[in-house]
Amino acid sequence: MTDDNIKINEIPEIESPELTVSPDESAQSKKEPKKEKSHKKTKTEEQLETVESELLELKDKHIRLQAEFDNYRKRTLKERMELLKTASESLLVNILPVIDDFDRAMQTLDLVEEESHLKDGVNLIYTKFQEFLKQNGVREIDAKEQNFDTDLHEAITKIPAPTEELKGKNVDVIQKGYYLHDKVIRFSKVVIGE
Repeated sequence: MTDDNIKINEIPEIESPELTVSPDESAQSKKEPKKEKSHKKTKTEEQLETVESELLELKDKHIRLQAEFDNYRKRTLKERMELLKTASESLLVNILPVIDDFDRAMQTLDLVEEESHLKDGVNLIYTKFQEFLKQNGVREIDAKEQNFDTDLHEAITKIPAPTEELKGKNVDVIQKGYYLHDKVIRFSKVVIGE
């Protein structure tokens, strides 16, 4: 045998001190790592709750933003439709005196007993003109022998009513009133019976 072998054999074995652990200590030592894990779990749970609350807040903001945009879109669409409906209002209001003149011309032509091509031509033009007004949403306010309504009629004067039924009603229409769709663009000028 060599010297190396002897030296290895001569090294005394070191006895390790025995660790004696009571059952209570072992239970505590096992619990401590769990406490650390549960502490870590709580920390991650807190982070998870924070992230979830932020997610809910972002979802809420997103839904509200979508609702606001939808309301904006609907409002602008409605405004655009109203604009398109009444875009031609100033033009049509300026045409109303021409309509009045046309109505007076038709009344004069009705007094003429003769049939002529001129009368037929004017009737044809009048019919086309009335159709054009209907297509653009212009319609006459019915005022004759109706109850006086300040939202539709403008009183010019009062006269004694020819019959008892016409008291408080429009006896005569001096100037016709017109609607543009549902909006009054000119009030009817009327004479009221009393």
